[in-house]
Amino acid sequence: MREVFFVLPPNLLLVDMAGPADALRLACRFGADLRVHYVGPAASIATSAGLALADIAALPACLPDQAWIIVPGTVTVSSDAASAATQEMINWLARQVDVSRHQLATICSGALLAAKAGLLTARQCTTHQSLLEELAVLVPSAQVLSNRVFVQDGNVCTSAGVTAGLDMVLHLLAQFAGPQLATRVAQHMVVYFRRSPQDPELSPWLAHRNHLHRVVHQVQDILIADPARGWSVEALAAQVHVSARHLSRLFRLHTGLSVHDYHHSLRCALAEQWQRSGLSKEKAALAAGFSSARQLKGKV
Repeated sequence: MREVFFVLPPNLLLVDMAGPADALRLACRFGADLRVHYVGPAASIATSAGLALADIAALPACLPDQAWIIVPGTVTVSSDAASAATQEMINWLARQVDVSRHQLATICSGALLAAKAGLLTARQCTTHQSLLEELAVLVPSAQVLSNRVFVQDGNVCTSAGVTAGLDMVLHLLAQFAGPQLATRVAQHMVVYFRRSPQDPELSPWLAHRNHLHRVVHQVQDILIADPARGWSVEALAAQVHVSARHLSRLFRLHTGLSVHDYHHSLRCALAEQWQRSGLSKEKAALAAGFSSARQLKGKV
């Protein structure tokens, strides 16, 4: 049984907690061996939606090994962090969380609370785009990364904020309970299942989506919708109203691949699916848009 603790600060940004909490609920329903706790410095708190949360358990005196500690953000970071209750929570995080024994995960401005507790020292991390500079000032030794849905550095995960916390929790579920369960949760919630570039790829259909660039996501969606088509960079660029040169630069910057290599990986995956359905390698290659099986170069 893995224990999961949502540590809820006063003036909680409600969506930071609600999406990830529901993902964990579904994960338990689908077989993940998890138990979720809601703890904080106050028994009831205000939230961004104007809805108060009650029956919050006290901050535990100790945490079990391998526990997950999830820290959502607050509505107004500076004033919220200055409150006595939030300071109590920061002090508790500093005393109780040991990233050699625990999995720390922060959502949005929760990264700043973890930083104040000294938990992001010398780590790669991220937070909401509006708070990146503040995080960098709080932790000069950290490598604060922009344009990331989430960042994992050892047992420390930080997400960009708001709905990005859901991507991060799906990632943690994939590590804990397997990609099939995490994908099932994502499908039930009708969300992308995006992985970090540092992780083993689940498949080309799901890989290289851990970025925030709208145009690159649009091109990836176009290619996934019809990978067998002979897409050129020029044709794709026209679809998203940028130049071919600009698209090539953006795509490599945000995915680490060329458009051609990404498209090729989708075609290889499609050819493999056709082979599994019973087609010969040659017919599968043709169905995936290759001119012959030789183009697969042994990747299927």
